[in-house]
Amino acid sequence: MEIPRIPDLVLYAIPVFIIAITAEGLLVYKRNKKIYDFKDTFSSLTMGFGSIVIGLFNKMFVVAIFFALYDSIRITTIPFTWWAWILIVISEDFCYYWAHRFGHISRFFWASHIVHHSSQKYNLSTATRQTWTGGFYFFIFYLILPLLGFHPVMIFTQRSLSLIYQYWIHTELIHKLPRPIEFIFTTPSHHRVHHGNNPVYLDRNYGGFLIIWDRLFGTFQPELKEEKTQYGLIKNIDSYNPFHIAFHEWVALIKDLIRNKGSIIISLKYLFYAPGWAPYGKSMTSKNIRTDWLKTKKRSNPKI
Repeated sequence: MEIPRIPDLVLYAIPVFIIAITAEGLLVYKRNKKIYDFKDTFSSLTMGFGSIVIGLFNKMFVVAIFFALYDSIRITTIPFTWWAWILIVISEDFCYYWAHRFGHISRFFWASHIVHHSSQKYNLSTATRQTWTGGFYFFIFYLILPLLGFHPVMIFTQRSLSLIYQYWIHTELIHKLPRPIEFIFTTPSHHRVHHGNNPVYLDRNYGGFLIIWDRLFGTFQPELKEEKTQYGLIKNIDSYNPFHIAFHEWVALIKDLIRNKGSIIISLKYLFYAPGWAPYGKSMTSKNIRTDWLKTKKRSNPKI
């Protein structure tokens, strides 16, 4: 099987990202919209640069694992044909959905993914606010792909394309697209919901390229006219320090484990239960917050 030589597409896309951020910043400045903040943007770009540098190291490790699985125990061989690229788009996006969902519902994964949600602004620079630690273990959600017979070159190419696609949906300048597009694909409207800390928007719209997974698995939430999106975390960190942004949740998790004083069961729950879970008293998880909000809304409006 002939394997094509495909460069790292994300590296080629970086100049376009910078130009687009500059253009969006100038456009919203002229419209007097305060969706950019210099310190916030600088922090996001720094996180993105750090992610690329660290990725040069962890990617070698991940690539080696993918090739080992592909070469030794794949169940079939999928060629580099047009239909294979359609399959990898769908398959990779399905894996991304579950990786992304676990990034919200398990604190161990959230400790890395929280970085991307730590900005209280929503613009193209927010897309570059990437984790420094997630690359070391989020790859486990994609291990099924080389086992199924997708060549690692095809897998990593599609992962790059997915990341590039998700860049443009981090904007407030695009309202809603035609209904067929909104029904199938992840759009800026869908992703604004995902970044919202409003109770109704918490842990919704995980799709990367396709929003159909959220519709299928019950995690879809449309953007509501009456519910203006507030961006950021349930409890914002209010810091522009890249190191604090990258590691603050890991520090908090370690402190909880130390405070636990040795119970293996509770330690495992701290690690893998939802962010906000507590062993005593009421847990402040996204699910609980959303449920309480819905109860309050129903009391005031029984038709909800």
